[in-house]
Amino acid sequence: MGENSKSEVIDIKLKDQENINIENIELKAIYTPGHTDCSYSYLMNDRVFTGDTLLINGTGRTDFQNGSAHEAYESLFGKLLKLPEETLVYPAHDYNGKKNSTIGSEKSNNPRLQVSSKEEYAEIMNNLNLANPKMMDIAVPANLKGLTLKEL
Repeated sequence: MGENSKSEVIDIKLKDQENINIENIELKAIYTPGHTDCSYSYLMNDRVFTGDTLLINGTGRTDFQNGSAHEAYESLFGKLLKLPEETLVYPAHDYNGKKNSTIGSEKSNNPRLQVSSKEEYAEIMNNLNLANPKMMDIAVPANLKGLTLKEL
């Protein structure tokens, strides 16, 4: 995980732009805060694993876990969307069953990316009025300690 993670169960903490090799697979860590203050994406050749920072036709919410719409904008427009347009995007999940996208497709089709300024993006994100995820107050502390919900 990234060096900014507060998790107590990390074997390796990576810095922004640091590479790691695992069994002939090289990943580059890209610090992409905004969804949370410790969000990272990982670039591998022609693909990027974006966690919850960049989703397919969406972006991660920024209203809890020290998230920031302004930092998310910088991560998206200053880092991820500067990757080549053919770069495959693999988010952590998709609510509609899609597996991947491309940077070019997200630039063209993602409604949250059709903004002209950081302030416009923050206005959208700060007014989503989403309900808190179920069990968030239990799941986050469990994740930090590497526990399952049954172990709490």
